[in-house]
Amino acid sequence: MKQLQLFLLIGAIISSFSIANAQQTIKEDFKPSTLNQPGQEYPQVNSQGYARFRVIAPAADSVKVSLGLGGRGGTLLAKTQDGSWMGTTEGPMDEGFHYYHLTVDGGIFNDPGALNFYGSTRWESGIEIPAHDQDFYALKDVPHGNVQKILFPSKVTNTSAVAYVYTPPGYAKDQDQSKRYPVLYLQHGWGEDETAWSNQGHANLIMDNLIAEGKTEPFLIVMTYGMTNEIKFGGLKDFDITPFQTKLVDELIPYVDSHFRTIADREHRAMAGLSMGGMETKMVTLNKPETFSHYALLSGGIYAPNDLKGQSDVKLVFLSCGSKEGPERIKSAADALEKSGVNVVSYISEGTAHEFQTWRRSLHELAPLLFKN
Repeated sequence: MKQLQLFLLIGAIISSFSIANAQQTIKEDFKPSTLNQPGQEYPQVNSQGYARFRVIAPAADSVKVSLGLGGRGGTLLAKTQDGSWMGTTEGPMDEGFHYYHLTVDGGIFNDPGALNFYGSTRWESGIEIPAHDQDFYALKDVPHGNVQKILFPSKVTNTSAVAYVYTPPGYAKDQDQSKRYPVLYLQHGWGEDETAWSNQGHANLIMDNLIAEGKTEPFLIVMTYGMTNEIKFGGLKDFDITPFQTKLVDELIPYVDSHFRTIADREHRAMAGLSMGGMETKMVTLNKPETFSHYALLSGGIYAPNDLKGQSDVKLVFLSCGSKEGPERIKSAADALEKSGVNVVSYISEGTAHEFQTWRRSLHELAPLLFKN
């Protein structure tokens, strides 16, 4: 547990942008971020991965952009003659999605030029740095599945709880209404909620594209709040998995199996999670081995051979992280599991840290491995 806590904490404090080559000439080919509000020109990104911000705050004395989970790091903006504040990151940022917010005279605000995404236990501004491999989560002219919000009764929360369910293309139009599907229960990380995998992660587009290419079997994805945000970093040792485990196993899974055409058995049920959601995945799968047969930890720790002792019928263990997160631990764990006879696959996302590009790529690698005959 202490190792997991250290691992997650290190990942969370990794800066969202790199200054490894700050001396390079910045190309002036900046374009509006794809996550801007309609009609807004800023923030902008260039072909090298730099981000440029412009904020209208003529009465302010200081404006700073804080990037990444929790808003660590930052770019100080300078006041211009027209009263706006502008600045460019000191170096290129990692490819993919990043949270950020503004600090204006000590107060924290979202950027009115950008769309908002739930992270760091609040709605944060988002910016997208174009990735060389972004095609796998691009919106394409292919058959699309559906992401729907459901409310299910929960005694744990004393109210109706929320989940989002991805159903693959054709689910609603299946001529054979007896056709049933496997299910992946997919968890977000600390500071996020049940919207993260659809909004930041593009899980639905990743699945749509994989299915269209014939690279994965269609399956449902269920995403619910992991009850993680009531604790703060440093208090991880006090996290009690019991309420969430009860909500997931005793309330959500039966509801999904009774309201959707699922294959309601262990062999066709998987659980995966990123960061703290990975920690939850490990705890639930070890506590409830009769519930899931496929386990995946995305920047969320590892399994050791002793963890899975007596679980010879686990179909798959998937471990992943970014190349900037200490991948040696993932590789060593995978080697040990393989030697113990576990069907394990490890994946390292090159050039990324504890961020959504790592987890998008991880889901893209994981999906084709699930529920294979």
